[in-house]
Amino acid sequence: MNLTDAKRVLETALICSQQALSVREMRTLFADALGADTVRALLDDLQLEWSGKGVELVCVASGWRFQSRPEMREYLDRLHPEKPPRYTRATLETLAIIAYRQPVTRGDMEDIRGVTISSLLLRQLEDRGWVEVIGHREAAGRPALYATTRQFLDDLGLASLDQLPVLQNPAQAAQALESMAALHDEPSAQEPPQDGGTTQQLDMSLLPDGPSL
Repeated sequence: MNLTDAKRVLETALICSQQALSVREMRTLFADALGADTVRALLDDLQLEWSGKGVELVCVASGWRFQSRPEMREYLDRLHPEKPPRYTRATLETLAIIAYRQPVTRGDMEDIRGVTISSLLLRQLEDRGWVEVIGHREAAGRPALYATTRQFLDDLGLASLDQLPVLQNPAQAAQALESMAALHDEPSAQEPPQDGGTTQQLDMSLLPDGPSL
């Protein structure tokens, strides 16, 4: 198979796939006859060929996929005008803490937010596939350590945590994640009022200016 035909095969597989494809998976299309470097070179060519269109080829944490460009969102939203409820502020603040301070315990999150964080909120983030327990801190009670997942990166269109916004003002962390989730048309989580329905001051000064890797 020549490289022109191979590129067509890659393009077709990526368009038809419902999820991102890794280079390893794409090599199976050719029974491993094409090396990883060749596949990546063909992907680079495809990126250039689609550069002037409303759809772009991007690399996220799980691999490569086609997705609509941000400027197309305004028009695509007209196909589904019903807007789902947005994530609650408690959810976004908790997710921002995990994303920028991981690995982090529930106690760490509560120190930063200044309020008690419900088990339901954390479970919803786990069920969404955005956070997971990756271990336990060697301290009294061995509290669980939370971190974000590859699914979190995929859903926000990121290849790695390095691509999270570097914040000039750490208080923008929750808003940044909210904007990214909306941009990629993620469904919103619904949960009952957190923190007893009261509003507390979030100590976002304890967040760094970028992800802690």
